[in-house]
Amino acid sequence: MQSLRWHLFTDPAALEQAAAEAILRAGREAAARAGVFHLVLAGGTTPRRVYERLRRAEADWARWRVYFGDERCLPPDHPERNSRMAHAAWLEGVPVPSAQVHVIPAEDGPVPAAAAYTRTLAGVGEFDLVVLGLGEDGHTASLFPGRTWGDAAALPVENAPKPPPQRVSLSPARLSAARQVLFLVSGAGKAEAVAAWRAGREIPACRITPASGVDVFLDRAASGP
Repeated sequence: MQSLRWHLFTDPAALEQAAAEAILRAGREAAARAGVFHLVLAGGTTPRRVYERLRRAEADWARWRVYFGDERCLPPDHPERNSRMAHAAWLEGVPVPSAQVHVIPAEDGPVPAAAAYTRTLAGVGEFDLVVLGLGEDGHTASLFPGRTWGDAAALPVENAPKPPPQRVSLSPARLSAARQVLFLVSGAGKAEAVAAWRAGREIPACRITPASGVDVFLDRAASGP
């Protein structure tokens, strides 16, 4: 059962600033508690703008361990790769050690890449923070409607309804193994999916069920009329 906390912001800029502050706060708390911060990143326009804010922030970057919720099976330097976007917007501008940024090797194809990333995550316990987005169809990461998902940490995705068709995604179970999950949702195009989510309809986003509940940051446009 998913427990939701809705946080409404007046506009995208306010949402993005609050999200950046939430990520930095989670980083400080994790470093104080355990000496390390395990963070999962999302792709998309709103997360990119949040990452651009993090690039200008100060943090104990050496304690950060960065993972990705999903990836497109494209060459490593392709601009539509989530990892490429995160590096360009943020990571290449801060001193997170490269060995602590764990990129999904999606260029190897969905099945080998999912197996490799499952091995990468085998020694990682509960994530401290998972950042996710919401698609207009209710998908999150690369978990699309009408699909069944296994329990492996990382899953191969074939025939995705959005290009490219081949992807890798963390499973709902692995994304749910987190102290905190934060969805970032902005724009009128997301309003229908948000309405479905609020109404309790079965969309992929509702499969993310951490014990601590889910925080949803959304702007007025995404919240609907």
